Amino acid sequence: MSLSEEEIRMLFRVTKTLNHMLKDRGYIVTDAELEMTQEQFIDKYGENMERKDLVTIKTKKKDESDKIFVFFLQETKVKMGDIKACFERMVSHNVLRAILVVRKEMNRFASSAITDANSKGILYLESFKETELLMNVKEHAFVPEHIALTTAEKEALLEKYTVQENQLPRIQYTDPIAKYYGLKRGEVVKIIRNSETSGRYVTYRFVI
Repeated sequence: MSLSEEEIRMLFRVTKTLNHMLKDRGYIVTDAELEMTQEQFIDKYGENMERKDLVTIKTKKKDESDKIFVFFLQETKVKMGDIKACFERMVSHNVLRAILVVRKEMNRFASSAITDANSKGILYLESFKETELLMNVKEHAFVPEHIALTTAEKEALLEKYTVQENQLPRIQYTDPIAKYYGLKRGEVVKIIRNSETSGRYVTYRFVI
């Protein structure tokens, strides 16, 4: 079924936000993708585009083996079978992480499937409703740079300051900024703010 003009306008904005989000996470996104106009968006995907046409894979700049799938689901209510299909596609392409863009809420079985898979630490899938991606949270408030530490960097930080991770200030993984950067529970994120006196002010938060 073809999308309405309103849906196309909305998906253009969603895609624009996603491209900036992926770039900020360190994935390769071209200038053409970042600067794409709505007219170019329609030219690329066609006036009869469907959500499935927007599915893509992006690669990390610093590690070409680190890829992420972006799925757009057509169904209004996402079910267990839809999630299973995403997992199967991830496995077949050897992609361990994905963003799932949904129209509305998922049913509890689909949500549980994602939670269970994420807890096993092999495949990791994030979900966003389309309405969450209509605006880029970074463009509507001052948001400092967030960088998730590697396991080695996290261990070095805790050793340097002789602290446990749960002694650090915290940030919820459901926080809009944490979601934007794709932060996971258990990670430590480095936050870099500009300072008039010191130039840069660095803090760390533990993701819960």
